[in-house]
Amino acid sequence: MKFLDLTKVYIRSGGGGSGCVSFRREKFVEFGGPDGGDGGNGGSVWAEAVDGLNTLIDFRYQQHFFAKSGQGGMGSQRTGKTGDDIVLKVPVGTEILDEDEETVIADLVTVGQKVLLAKGGNGGWGNLAFKSSTNRSPARANPGQEGIERTIWLRLKLIADAGLLGLPNAGKSTFLAAVSNARPKIADYPFTTLVPNLGVVGIDGAEFVMADIPGLIEGASEGRGLGIQFLAHVERCKVLLHLVDGTSNTITKDYRTIIKELEAYSDVLGDKPRILALNKCDALDKATITTRRKALEKASGGPVHVISGVAGIGLLDTLRALMAEIKREAPVEEGAPWQP
Repeated sequence: MKFLDLTKVYIRSGGGGSGCVSFRREKFVEFGGPDGGDGGNGGSVWAEAVDGLNTLIDFRYQQHFFAKSGQGGMGSQRTGKTGDDIVLKVPVGTEILDEDEETVIADLVTVGQKVLLAKGGNGGWGNLAFKSSTNRSPARANPGQEGIERTIWLRLKLIADAGLLGLPNAGKSTFLAAVSNARPKIADYPFTTLVPNLGVVGIDGAEFVMADIPGLIEGASEGRGLGIQFLAHVERCKVLLHLVDGTSNTITKDYRTIIKELEAYSDVLGDKPRILALNKCDALDKATITTRRKALEKASGGPVHVISGVAGIGLLDTLRALMAEIKREAPVEEGAPWQP
């Protein structure tokens, strides 16, 4: 399945049916009077978060969603049929943006959460509704209200408890495969991860979801590389795990590169709790590990975990530190439903 996390769609609610101008015509009924029915309401367009989806790829092949219009009213006081609604099924974590791609209409973060995007037009009144003591035979009816047409953006932000960050080849995919049920692509060249991966991690009888995004490089906030396209997927995370390649000769520079790009992307990511880990320690001797760990501690001003995803060294302590931060952080807030 291909991954798609941003797409434009065009929606239109149905127009209301016109009211009917009709008069009762029966044998032996001299003054039948008006009996025109009202038009049916137009169908509305909704969006609903459903389980089992993790991509917006379906909206690449169908981008136009038009609800049915209401049926016109009929004689004998018959109301027209209401138009059918359309429901856009989207993954949990989908943001719905206005055409400017900035204004958030709704944020669907729980299964079953539903939002009205375009309300159907009301049906027009038939001439029966205009009958009064002074106008016994009205010969007019209302047209139906027009539907609403608009362009919206769907932006998916995967919901995970912890996010993995690091330069390309920092060992993020190997770490995710070692601690979870995920099976991301792993190879000895940069940018093996092209789309975000999710894995469920179990620790001390509890579970949490971890997200791995493509590696960041210097200048990512200006559009270089792939990672900047997917940083939105770790905005919802409660804690970030920053992996630094222990075999690199510029570990402090590598660390500062990621921090700089996070802060340049958004204040939200820059202020998130972070846990720092020196990875690939199985390829280093004890003296080198000590030296590079101290250098990272000095650069970050906090503790550094020494781990190896391949050898399984230090993973348990790191996962427990992540779980402690996840429990400390408040749950993700639901976006308020919006109606026009």
